Amino acid sequence: MTRSRKPDFFHSMLLCLALTVQAGSLFAHHSFVAQYDNDARKELTGVIVKVEWLNPHAYFYIDVEDANTGEVTTWACELGSPVSMLRQGWTRESLVIGELLEVEGALARDGSPSLSASTVVVESTGQRLFSRQPAN
Repeated sequence: MTRSRKPDFFHSMLLCLALTVQAGSLFAHHSFVAQYDNDARKELTGVIVKVEWLNPHAYFYIDVEDANTGEVTTWACELGSPVSMLRQGWTRESLVIGELLEVEGALARDGSPSLSASTVVVESTGQRLFSRQPAN
């Protein structure tokens, strides 16, 4: 006669814990206030060198020249999700490599050359594009 093996309480709890930890990582997302300082705002003017229309956030990168030193720094500018950007009227063609932009947004807390863009103005057309307005 074969006896059926029932999982004990310890193994059941271990399995539940493992599943809970894995499920949490599926929904992980950074908090705006953890990454950006809404009180530290910056305005930049630069040329688009790269555009990434990816989830969870779209990004574009601009080369900004320091007026004093002539040194060029590439800034990463985070936008909302591609779906939210489409709802605001953005398309993949809204930002063209080589175009001059004015960008305003909240600086990264880690001091890196990156910001969360809240307003983007295309210099050649004067078109004003908006991104997300973060909650504090």
